[in-house]
Amino acid sequence: MRLERLEIPGAALVHIERLADPRGFFARTFCVKEFAAAGLPTAAVQSSISYNERRGTVRGMHFQWPPSREAKVVRCVRGGICDVLLDLRPDSPTYLQHRSVQLDEDNRDAVFIPHGVAHGFQTLVDRTEVLYQMTDFFAPDLNAGVRWNDPAFGIAWPIAEVVISERDAQCPDFERGAFEAHLAQHARRTPVTA
Repeated sequence: MRLERLEIPGAALVHIERLADPRGFFARTFCVKEFAAAGLPTAAVQSSISYNERRGTVRGMHFQWPPSREAKVVRCVRGGICDVLLDLRPDSPTYLQHRSVQLDEDNRDAVFIPHGVAHGFQTLVDRTEVLYQMTDFFAPDLNAGVRWNDPAFGIAWPIAEVVISERDAQCPDFERGAFEAHLAQHARRTPVTA
C-alpha cells in the first residue's frame, strides 16, 4: 500500500501494491501504522456501500457540519467513478478548490477525504458499487451538502446526462458569507460522544 498526498491538505490517494502469482494477487488496502505515520485517522466506526444502477449517477456534494469530524476512505469495488473532493475549510490554502480522481475496479485505488471536505462522485458505468469507511457516525442533524453543479466551484463532471436525487439537485447556491457564518455557529457546538 502506498499513500499519495493530493493537493487538498489532508487528502490522499491510497494505492494498493499487488503481490501477484498465477492465482491472481493479494494486496493490503489499509494499515494502521501507515495511516498513523501519514497523520491520517486509523479508526473507522461505520462502513457503507452505495449501489448505483445507472451510468451518470451523481451523489454529492455531501459533508457533515461540526462538531462531526467525519473523514472517509472511499473505494470503488465495481464499475468506475469520477470522485470529487471539495475543500470547504475556510482556513485551508485550498478553500473552495476541488480535486477529481478516478476510482474503479481495475485500479482498485481508494481516496482518503478529511473532515471539512465535501465529497461526491459520478458513476462512469452502469451497476457501480462504492464502499465507504467513515471515522465518525452519521448524524442526520449535521448532514449537509452543496450543489453538485454550482458555478462557484466549477466542477467538470464527465457525463452530461445526470441521474441525481431531488435532495442533491435542490441544494442551494453557495454563498460564502452565509456558509462561513453557519460553519462558525456549528463549530461552537459541543461534540456528542458515542
